[in-house]
Amino acid sequence: MQRKISNIISVVWSFFRLCIYKLFHIHGLFFYPVERISPNVAIEMGNGASLKLGKKVRLHSGGKIRVGSNAVCTFGDNVKANYGCMFFCLQEISIGEGTEFGPNVLVYDHDHDFRCEGGLKEEKFRCSSVKIGRNCWIGANTVILRGSVIGDNAVIAAGSVVTGQVPADSILVQKRENTLLPVKRTD
Repeated sequence: MQRKISNIISVVWSFFRLCIYKLFHIHGLFFYPVERISPNVAIEMGNGASLKLGKKVRLHSGGKIRVGSNAVCTFGDNVKANYGCMFFCLQEISIGEGTEFGPNVLVYDHDHDFRCEGGLKEEKFRCSSVKIGRNCWIGANTVILRGSVIGDNAVIAAGSVVTGQVPADSILVQKRENTLLPVKRTD
């Protein structure tokens, strides 16, 4: 019962919060009345930015959505992002319906352009769209980098770094080698 009350409060809070954002971003923010966004999720939008939330989007505590000026970030229906997920968009991020994110997933559609004159201090970026298909599962602590395209129904194993193409109906597991060292006992 307490969980239902908490969910209802969260949905009502999300609606009022998004309505306030809508006042500042009239044409840039689109959402449905029933969204469940934790009060601890930071949402930042630049001038001309577009954030589109499908029906029943759920974003848990500690997350962040940052949409830069003139960038487009789209969440499909029933997208669920667990605790600590962050989406940083300077060009375009598109997430298909039914996709779920484990905790602490990071999605970037840009990299710092460290090769430019002046290096990182210049704050120049190389951007490329990120597209995540429908009904995907993105495991905990995954990092999705610019230019990535993840096909429908794909599964990304926890702790992966995604760059490039992941075909539909596939599983991406990055091989990790565990090294076990013998423990010497001192008796």
